Amino acid sequence: MGKTKRIGILTSGGDSPGLNAAIRGVGKAALGFYNMEILGFRDGFRGLAENHRIRLEKNTLAGILTIGGTILGTSRDKPHRMEIDGRNRDMTDAILRNCAKLGLDAVVCLGGGGTQKSALRLAQKGLHVLTLPKTIDNDVAMTDATFGFDTALGIATEAIDRLHSTAHSHHRIVVAEIMGHRAGWLALGAGIAGGADVILIPEIPYDVSRIAQAIRARSRHGTNFSIVAVAEGAMSKEDARAFNAAEEKREKARAKVERRAARLELDALEHKHAGNTLRLARQLEELTHLESRVTILGYVQRGGTPSAGDRLLATRLGTACADLIHEGVYGVMVAARGNGTEPVPLEKVAGKLKTVPLDHPWVESARRVGTCLGD
Repeated sequence: MGKTKRIGILTSGGDSPGLNAAIRGVGKAALGFYNMEILGFRDGFRGLAENHRIRLEKNTLAGILTIGGTILGTSRDKPHRMEIDGRNRDMTDAILRNCAKLGLDAVVCLGGGGTQKSALRLAQKGLHVLTLPKTIDNDVAMTDATFGFDTALGIATEAIDRLHSTAHSHHRIVVAEIMGHRAGWLALGAGIAGGADVILIPEIPYDVSRIAQAIRARSRHGTNFSIVAVAEGAMSKEDARAFNAAEEKREKARAKVERRAARLELDALEHKHAGNTLRLARQLEELTHLESRVTILGYVQRGGTPSAGDRLLATRLGTACADLIHEGVYGVMVAARGNGTEPVPLEKVAGKLKTVPLDHPWVESARRVGTCLGD
């Protein structure tokens, strides 16, 4: 009889619906089907670095399928840059030592884009790592879907549904800000499902005059209210040009002083972009002479009970992860592919971003039903 495998599991980055379902999927398959041992590490990679852990048993995993958040806690700490005693330290070697002392055969990391990069760094140092794609933004590359997205989509859609009544009753423009800093999947999906009249996403820079024109056209046809669904990362064409120019400077910079200058320029632009949704609402009010109100959905999109779709996806990915560990497959993300799963090398995932293609069917459908996309 072979040696019992011992695995670790952690959740990293922002919390997301379905994390507990994924922990349960990995854990129950590992414990019950493969007779493995499993340790849960507290608060992301920090728990791995500081050896803060709990043993996961069947009773630990019982009843967590429907619970939001993560029973393990999470953080945005990175293995190579973690604040310890007031200063940033590279804790990679400490992580490797702890994993060796504990006799871990593999570490499972649940997270989004940043987690994929951190996991790849550890894999390149020789650690047996697997990841599961988690984020409400649905922007992790090389997977059809991420768990957390479906729940957030339902929450954002319901919010837009509810905003229709006040917009209609008071003849207002209601601007709903939806999460999505670099990718517009959530705003686009919720906007279409909720019947938003205008949808603005980071992939399609907008012209505020075109938006105002579309709203005025609705008024001329007797509809004196509009719903605008805007991703937090959506920006005007002018701002997009400035961001792209600054990004190009950073990519071309060779000297340290040039890189720092480019980074400072990007930081200044990011700071200027904060509050963009409020400015957009004021601009629309001035251009259309319709009262405007802003609703920022914020963290409500990340909380609460995961949807049936997210529970199913997280369980599928979690059990597939246990299968891969049993087979000795490491250095991969367990991607959703159709109704199945596929192990994708972390090198193909880390540092990549899944944005909305301009010819995506959702974009085409939005245009077909007359939704203004700001361009």
